[in-house]
Amino acid sequence: MQVRIEQITAKALEKTHQDRYLLASAVGKRAEELANGAKPLLDIDMSKMKYADIALYEIAEGKLEIEYEG
Repeated sequence: MQVRIEQITAKALEKTHQDRYLLASAVGKRAEELANGAKPLLDIDMSKMKYADIALYEIAEGKLEIEYEG
């Protein structure tokens, strides 16, 4: 899956209704979960990807539900 990170980011932003803060927060939380041993939700080769990139892909593909806190 060779897609530019800008395209993935744009797709992920759609999932958060263009809320960059919400997206950054969700990516950070999911990246931390992945770093602590959580299994990735995508079936792609992630051996050379950073946790934040994996989290961004998961959000863009709709594998994670983003909830508004407040």
